[in-house]
Amino acid sequence: MNRRTFLQASIAGAAAASAQPEKKMIGIQVGAVSFVDEGVEKVLDVFQQYASINTLFVATFTYGRGIAGRQLRNQPLPDHGKQEYDTATFHGGSYTRIHPEYYKDTVIQEFRAPEFGDYDVLEAVIPAARKRDIRTICWFEDVFSGEGLKIPNIAQAQERTLDGRNSSELCHNNPNYRNWLLGAVEDYARSYEIDGIMWGSERQGAFANMLGSSHGGGGNPASVTCFCDFCESKARDRGINPDRARAGFRALSAFVQGARQGRRPIDGYHVEVWRLILRYPEMLAWEQLWHDSLRESYAAMYHKVKSVKPSIGVGWHIWHNNSFSPLYRAQQDLTELAKNSDFLKMVMYHNCGGERMAGYIRNVGRTLYGDIPGQELLDFHYRVMNFQEKPLAAIPRAGMSADYVFREARRAREALTGAKTQLWPGIDIDIPTAAASSKSTPEGTRDAVLAAFRGGADGVILSRKYSEMKLANLQGAGEAIRQLGLG
Repeated sequence: MNRRTFLQASIAGAAAASAQPEKKMIGIQVGAVSFVDEGVEKVLDVFQQYASINTLFVATFTYGRGIAGRQLRNQPLPDHGKQEYDTATFHGGSYTRIHPEYYKDTVIQEFRAPEFGDYDVLEAVIPAARKRDIRTICWFEDVFSGEGLKIPNIAQAQERTLDGRNSSELCHNNPNYRNWLLGAVEDYARSYEIDGIMWGSERQGAFANMLGSSHGGGGNPASVTCFCDFCESKARDRGINPDRARAGFRALSAFVQGARQGRRPIDGYHVEVWRLILRYPEMLAWEQLWHDSLRESYAAMYHKVKSVKPSIGVGWHIWHNNSFSPLYRAQQDLTELAKNSDFLKMVMYHNCGGERMAGYIRNVGRTLYGDIPGQELLDFHYRVMNFQEKPLAAIPRAGMSADYVFREARRAREALTGAKTQLWPGIDIDIPTAAASSKSTPEGTRDAVLAAFRGGADGVILSRKYSEMKLANLQGAGEAIRQLGLG
């Protein structure tokens, strides 16, 4: 080959390479039960053939049904896996072997999931995935509550409610929980040849919870958290008076209870909430303390993993409430989160999003925004959150559109400009909804995936769990990936 031919071939090769689409992360969340029921190789065959999956988000720890276990009772079983519910056998916990040396500094010691004996999902999956050039990311969540849950000594790590009881949730300022989180990520990083770790916490502080500021809100206002000794000590160090905060929350609790019974304050609901905030600014300081404590857990886990193996990616699952509540979104400052994140899974569940948005509007429409009719309140949130979706009466049946996914992805991408953090939107497939609410379709899934990439995503995570997904809807995601030339 002469010099001219060599140069022409090099230029042509470079042009061809530049014409290839950039490598994107195509992920799916999957629990141990799917590998046990269907076999590792069969599940991986489905993932690659139906949706060109190159990354597994394997549920390694949870006591909740959202990312582990089979389909929920009273929901239709998918067209794969064992055709029976596991309501009677599901327990939850760790689906990997527990290495005690990493949990010496916490009272939380016994948390192994008993469903599958000594089965270790990472030991079973990682070798088969590596042969296929599929990455494995540990996916665990901040859920320590479930039917029949009994963890020895767990009370020593739990949050404390406003009315003095222990909550089922654990406190980020309690060293027993903080050390358990650090032990878990070190265990994963040292014990397995993993490619990443993702952790999620779908919680918020006492102020937002008391107002029911989420799609699942509306519980007992006196059950908000956290008012344990660790939180009160941290508050004092910040110059926050815990007694003033408690007094404010008791006053807010009385307001919420009255508002839910239709007792309108003389000056209206919104004015009354602002009056309480001005009288007791400690409530907002307490809310910020909770979120700062969560971010401190993010940072501690991130740096622990990087100290063990810098090549392991670390990121966070950001709760769907980010699409509904302006208060929660204000707390999710992506510029700050990016400092301790290699990637962010921003939940953009379009199909169940309609039902959830309606639930959020119903909850806050009984407290903070009690003076505003439902449709006007939804229109306000659409304007504030920059969405253009269906009216209140229609949105549970319609779900959110692909345009919602596009707007959320574009907003997150702009917020992450200049950061090293990858944006991986969570796309929902067959997340359970009420009988009359929107259901996933292949076309809707395809359009949501296309919208995420059009908005600037670096990848997508098909969610919540494979064990509730219908294959046709999974294939809809695959169609989008093939259209984009990513398969």
